[in-house]
Amino acid sequence: MKDWPWYGHLVVAMLAFVLFYMVYYKPQSGKLKTLKDNRIKVENDVIKLRAKNKELNKIEAEIKVLSGTLKELEVIIPQEKETWDILNKMHQLALNSKLNIINFSPEVLIPKEFYYEWPIPIEITGNFHNLAIFFDRLSRFSRLFNIDGFSIRSIGQQSSASTISASFTAKTYIFGLVKPAIKKPTAKRGRR
Repeated sequence: MKDWPWYGHLVVAMLAFVLFYMVYYKPQSGKLKTLKDNRIKVENDVIKLRAKNKELNKIEAEIKVLSGTLKELEVIIPQEKETWDILNKMHQLALNSKLNIINFSPEVLIPKEFYYEWPIPIEITGNFHNLAIFFDRLSRFSRLFNIDGFSIRSIGQQSSASTISASFTAKTYIFGLVKPAIKKPTAKRGRR
């Protein structure tokens, strides 16, 4: 090799360079480009995931607020009938208001679009002042009640504690989606 002319050394150097380029640099360069592309893709994915994580955190916060609101609303319009609970509360309310419950007869649920209406006809006796106290305390119940069909009349045998008889329907509500009634198709009869 010492006897070679300068261009021979140049050819060997170029062959070594081409061999280095083809065997090592080009594959490594391809791997590097692939790694750079993957890194860019991963960084973009991370940016998207961070944005989605922020949205998820907002949604979770909204769900937490809405869950709290739902719990508050379930007290006002629960998902169960709770007949005995209502009877006990009405009885206690009447006793505290110095009234006598003569009739308490819950009726069947009436389906509405997103809830059921539950009418409860009630008849009570007492005096007018105590009846006003009863309705005031009923308005403060956590559960929602509407009074419908209210009528009042004086009673024959009056005492200081009992001068009137009142009847009304206390309507309360139960949350629940009402299933639509499915009509069965009627078979059409042909002419005979």
